[in-house]
This record gives sequence, structure tokens and C-alpha cells, in this order.
Amino acid sequence: MAQKRDYYEVLGVSKNASADEIKKAYRGLAKKYHPDMNPGDKEAEAKFKEVNEAYDVISDEEKRAKYDQFGHAAFDPAAGGGEGFGGFGGFGGDGFDFGDIFSSFFGGGGSSGTRRNAAIDGEDILVRITISFDEAVFGCKKEISYPRVEACEECGGSGAEKGTKPETCSTCKGTGRVTVQQQTMFGRMQTQRSCTACKGSGKIVKTPCKNCNGKGFVRINKKSELTIPAGIDSGQRIIRRGQGSAGRNGGAAGDLIIEVTVRPHKFFERDRNNVYCEIPISFATATLGGEIEVPGLGGKDETFQIPEGTQTGTSFTLKGKGIADVNTKRKGDLIFVVTVETPKNLTLEQKKLLAAFADSLGESNEIKSKSFFKKLFNK
Repeated sequence: MAQKRDYYEVLGVSKNASADEIKKAYRGLAKKYHPDMNPGDKEAEAKFKEVNEAYDVISDEEKRAKYDQFGHAAFDPAAGGGEGFGGFGGFGGDGFDFGDIFSSFFGGGGSSGTRRNAAIDGEDILVRITISFDEAVFGCKKEISYPRVEACEECGGSGAEKGTKPETCSTCKGTGRVTVQQQTMFGRMQTQRSCTACKGSGKIVKTPCKNCNGKGFVRINKKSELTIPAGIDSGQRIIRRGQGSAGRNGGAAGDLIIEVTVRPHKFFERDRNNVYCEIPISFATATLGGEIEVPGLGGKDETFQIPEGTQTGTSFTLKGKGIADVNTKRKGDLIFVVTVETPKNLTLEQKKLLAAFADSLGESNEIKSKSFFKKLFNK
């Protein structure tokens, strides 16, 4: 199996990078490798997934702290994340279990001391969806589908066939634990371990439910309508509390987490709540000034008066014409940069008029040119 690259390396940021630097790097890479920008490119698709995985960890303070301490092992169940006593299980052979020692001393600190009938919270579910630029700006509704574990409707989560119910385990008397004696390096010791008869549940199901095979829980494909708020940005998440997988033995249900990716727009560029674009203007408009139409969000054009003598690269701002903040609803700005288009395919008459115009500038135009080059070369 290929070794995972360092998440900081994937995003191209340092380990001391700020949240803004990480977000900026993610946006650039997500746009570069987005499937819509690279149709059919498997390598780009793999890099897009790698970038999203890295951002999911590095953008979250808690996950980032774990990653900085343990690396990829922090999120690898097989590695144990460097925490707990699980690594001592079975140490020494001959049935000797360090977990039982910790259990007898500390009341269940080891992995063997975990009770099967203790309350267990359900797992969180992560769903990733991709929406258009306009859907992000104005909000929308989406139907999502995701796998979810929930209590079996046939048996109500008991695991027993209808008309029957689980019986208390006669071996452990419903505790899910049995006391055993072991010969250890410390001498003969009395410990507790999970009951093998009921697998620690304290209950015996003699007639298992056919729908869930006696497990009490089933995996279903859940469909739900999701409201995307106006102003949401790539990498942001919507959390539905308690909509994840069901908990066991009275444990709380997990959360449903929807992570949003926004497809790039062909004309607009977004930075937080501000929107940027580039607009070409004619040579005459740049020289003499004039009114132009600026494409606005949602197809609503805005009129703007270009001042005379405007140069290529000049930027102008339309206040409050950007994207509404997803929380405060305050709108950003629409900022556009003008590029002056040089006229092509001039007629002979137009060329004569332009030449006459250049001649009319005379010495003042030549002086400006010389002054520019003097500054450029420090002459």
C-alpha cells in the first residue's frame, strides 16, 4: 500500500501556516484539480481527493493537533493513534491479558474491560457534495443520500424476533462480565473479563430477528433534503446534530456532517465574500470616460461611470455587490479590473485620424515617454 504524503506537503504550506494560509492554499489546489476542470483525468481526481483529505484534517484545530503529534497514525484505527492501553492485549501468551490486570486495578481502563452493554454513541457521517457557484451565492436545496445505521424497525433494536425478547444471560446474570482466576507473573490473581456466552451484552437472543440477524441494527440508505444557506464557501460544513448513525445501549446518535465544494465560475473569482472579475473597455472609453455595464451576480448588471484617462489594470469597487456572509448576511464587494483593448483592423481613414491624434500630442507625449525610461533605468 502506498505511503501517504504529509498533509502539509500536500497543501504546500508550512507546519506553522495560519488558518487563512491553509484555506487559500486549499482553494487554489481544489480549483486546479477539480474534476469539472479536468474531465476524465484520473490523476487529477486522485489529487483532488488527496487535497480534500489533507484539508479536512489540517483545517480542524483538534484534528490538526492530533496529526502534529501522531501523524497519519492518529486517524488509522489499526495503529491505535498512540493512545490507550490497547497495545498490551495478549502480552506474554498462555492466555495472559494485560488488559484484565488494568481492569482489576482501575475498573476497566484496558480494552478488555470495555462493557458491551455500556452506552455507546453512534458514529458521525461525512457526506461531500459539490454545488455550482450560483447555488453557493444564493443558496439552494439538494437531496442527499447516505448510508446510516439505525435501530431495526422489526425488533425495535432488541435483536429478538417479534413476539420474543432477549433473556438475561445465566452465565453472567446480565452483567456482561465474569470473574476468572489467572496465574500471572505477579502470582494468582482474580480478574474480570467479558462474558463469552453473551459476548458482554448480558442478554441472550434465542430467536434472532430475521431482518437484522439478531444484531438489533440495520444499515439503510437514507435520503434527506438539505438546505444550503446563501453565501456558503468551499470547505465549509453543515452539521445536523443527531442525524448520524444511531447509538447503542442508550448512547446518543452521531451527527451528519455535510462538507461543501463549490465549482469555480468562468468569469468571477471569489475571495471570502468579495468577488473579482476582469472587464475589457474600449480605447475611447478609457481615454474619454464613459458609462459601462458591469456583470453582477445572478445576471443583474450594474452601471458604472469610467473616468477619463483610465489605465489598464485600474480596479474599481462596487460596495455591497458581493456575496452575503453565511452568518452575518453582510455583503462583500464586487471588485473589477479594467483592461484597455487596442483597436484592430482600422480603416485607412481611422489610421489617419489616429496618426493625427498622436501628432497633436506632440512634445508632451515624448517627454512623458523619456521620463518613464529615466525612472526605469535610473538614468
